[in-house]
Amino acid sequence: MEEVVAASNDPDQANSFMRLFTLFQSAGLYEIAQEMHEKALALRRIYRLESSTQPKIRLLTIMGSRPEVDNSPVEYLIDQTDIELILYYFDFDNPLNTTIPDHEVAMMSLGVSPSGEPLLKYLNDVLKHWPRPILNAPSDLLKCARDQLASLFQNVSGLIVSNNRRIGRDQLIGLSFPYLIRPIDSHSGKGFETIENASMLRRYLAQQQDHEFYISDFIDYRSTDGFYRKYRIALIDKQPYLCHMAVSDHWMVHYMSAGMELSAEKRADEELAFRTFESEFSQRHRSALSMIADRLALDYVVLDCGEMPDGRLALFEADSRGWVHALDPPDIFPYKAMYMKKVFDAFRTLLISRSRSNI
Repeated sequence: MEEVVAASNDPDQANSFMRLFTLFQSAGLYEIAQEMHEKALALRRIYRLESSTQPKIRLLTIMGSRPEVDNSPVEYLIDQTDIELILYYFDFDNPLNTTIPDHEVAMMSLGVSPSGEPLLKYLNDVLKHWPRPILNAPSDLLKCARDQLASLFQNVSGLIVSNNRRIGRDQLIGLSFPYLIRPIDSHSGKGFETIENASMLRRYLAQQQDHEFYISDFIDYRSTDGFYRKYRIALIDKQPYLCHMAVSDHWMVHYMSAGMELSAEKRADEELAFRTFESEFSQRHRSALSMIADRLALDYVVLDCGEMPDGRLALFEADSRGWVHALDPPDIFPYKAMYMKKVFDAFRTLLISRSRSNI
């Protein structure tokens, strides 16, 4: 409550709205958080997150206006570091109508979404003339569209990729079952279900009003013990870093719903995955991960993947917007901090390296 009062009393009204947005969002009050965010952007489009120490580098992130859907949550990668983060919420209706603060390196933080795709295409030409080095070129980010990945990685040895196809609502009638379905602009498993028969499809469409969907074949990546294990891996400067591994008895694995905090066995499994990642997992899939990094050509991207019983890497999603953080309670997840520090250090090294390329 004290933090809300302090934010409300901030003499900078735009900053006040942005601080309230952050507080309400962290409390799960998404509707009022979105309202605060819209009010903040109506006043200005640039905000700063100052570093905890004397800043060594200033990172400008170019973002879309929807905080929960459009953008990479970069703030979690640079928390408690010597990096100053400048958030630039690009205004598509009034492009480049504001003075851009000086910075050493910029990053395209917008992801592929129905609202983000036209902006990425527009910015692809604009950013070719940017005065500072740019991470994640828009043309490369566009490769992350769910229905592009299977063709992009066709014939990569040791890799199977979710074959998402974009399809209209009316075209769903008459398709062969079963298949997986999700709305085009959904995230975190919202509206992501298995359709096994006509009655399930009718029930699903009654709940979803979208006009287009992604459908894909089911990939059975269960381990021999019957559990599904989903790995979140960050490719930073093309090198893989494990960010988490979730274990579930359901094929749709999300860290928040997998009950990792409730199971010592699952946490021991994840700790082992962290400890052996460089010597085992990344070595087993070295060729596939290298091909993914080369074909995406992104400086920073997050992969969600699993391991098939036959040893192949299963790639479900490649997206720069994947949440990478160190917010898990250290008393429950004491092993994670040291491994996440490697991730954050790698990101910092990337920024410094790219900034020096402009000297």
